[in-house]
Amino acid sequence: MTFKISELANEFKITPRSIRFYEDIGLLSPKRNGVNRVYGRRDKIRLSLILRGKRLGFSLQEIGELFSLYDDNKSHAQLLSMINIIEQKQRQLTNQRADIDITLIELERAKKRCKHTLIKSEPYKDK
Repeated sequence: MTFKISELANEFKITPRSIRFYEDIGLLSPKRNGVNRVYGRRDKIRLSLILRGKRLGFSLQEIGELFSLYDDNKSHAQLLSMINIIEQKQRQLTNQRADIDITLIELERAKKRCKHTLIKSEPYKDK
């Protein structure tokens, strides 16, 4: 199965220019049919992973390094480096989750205080 750049752009709600940029930096490598790019299943999966990685806070360089894990002949040092990147990102996301949980609790408390104040002020509404 193959895809045109416009099909992928529409499906992932990004611009064709973004897809071409990912190609320019080596994250995607579509085949060519004359002047047209032809994206395969592998490209579609990689694009999905690029976008997910970005949402999770990975840099494009880190995403490229993660992709390189799937290439053959990885050295011991490269694998240790990748483990380090993954562990750093896990710590960062865990900290973000804790911050989000605290913020959600604080927002819930603020909402309850507002509702309580609103209920208390009901009898004194302008008449």
